[in-house]
Amino acid sequence: MVRCGSGSRRRGEVATIRGDFDYPLPTELVAQRPSATRSDSRLLCLERSLEDGIFTDLPGRLRPGDLLVFNDTRVIPARLPARKASGGRLEVLVERVVDDGRLRAQIRGGGALKPGARLRLAEAFDVELLGREGELFELRVLDPRPVASLLELYGRIPLPPYIDRAADERDRERYQTVYARRPGAVAAPTAGLHFDEALLKTLQARGVELAYLTLHVGAGTFQPLRVDDLREHRMHAEVAQVSEDLCRRAVAARARGGRVVAVGTTVVRALESAAGGGELRPFEGETRLFITPGYDFKVVDALITNFHLPQSTLLMLVCALGGYERVMAAYRHAVAQRYRFFSYGDAMFLRRQNHG
Repeated sequence: MVRCGSGSRRRGEVATIRGDFDYPLPTELVAQRPSATRSDSRLLCLERSLEDGIFTDLPGRLRPGDLLVFNDTRVIPARLPARKASGGRLEVLVERVVDDGRLRAQIRGGGALKPGARLRLAEAFDVELLGREGELFELRVLDPRPVASLLELYGRIPLPPYIDRAADERDRERYQTVYARRPGAVAAPTAGLHFDEALLKTLQARGVELAYLTLHVGAGTFQPLRVDDLREHRMHAEVAQVSEDLCRRAVAARARGGRVVAVGTTVVRALESAAGGGELRPFEGETRLFITPGYDFKVVDALITNFHLPQSTLLMLVCALGGYERVMAAYRHAVAQRYRFFSYGDAMFLRRQNHG
């Protein structure tokens, strides 16, 4: 059973304590493998009422003129076994490719490493430790081959920590969206895993516009909050890019009465970061936007998302958009109805609270 504590929020108050976002989850509901096909997962719809369905119902939930926004980041094979010069074994999880010669990475068991230390990765190439900032080490690659090629050759897909098995060849395809094209993520934007080419064509035939942005999901997405008061949490940084074309299309969708529908919490964070000045504008850079109940949404009208971990920043974002009481009730319903949870699990569709 996954459970982390309890909050003391009174009904009607804004949820600001980590424990307010707890819920009991039987361990067997954590999906360990993807469904047989991408679009045959279940879909829990939270609009004016709560309805159970399947993911191929989604086109009927959207309207002609809606703008559906996807995150086109591509997961890199970021997990590599490592060996110290002394022979000690470690594991490296690449967080970001800084340039073609440097990486930022988490190193499991690397607390005692000092600048200048060398590691052998995957028994194939060497890196040198340049320094450390917080939980991330900066590494210089001591190999003339392009970093992207080295990761593709020797890295493994970095499955989330709640999947208790090693990644296999099927994960290289299924832990990746069908529209992934910009390498840089170390975790998949999992709401997009439910879409296949046939469903995308069905949506377009219905008059739904498709658009793309990029947010490279970092390993920090899995880190638990270490403070009880949400106002004290500092969000991990992720790199995002929102184009001028997307901004124009979002404004046009709103003008014609359509909705901006985000496929995943990463899209919400990218769009709302781009509207940080009050108006949606092109954006490129790091975002640390932490969305919690009480947030004033400027762009996103509806959301397609998977079910998220108790007390996670992602669940807090979903509660901010859909309404705390409504979303937590939907989660209790999902547990009772045996939905599959987390990255390879089922999905939700919800409209912004008090929004048509």
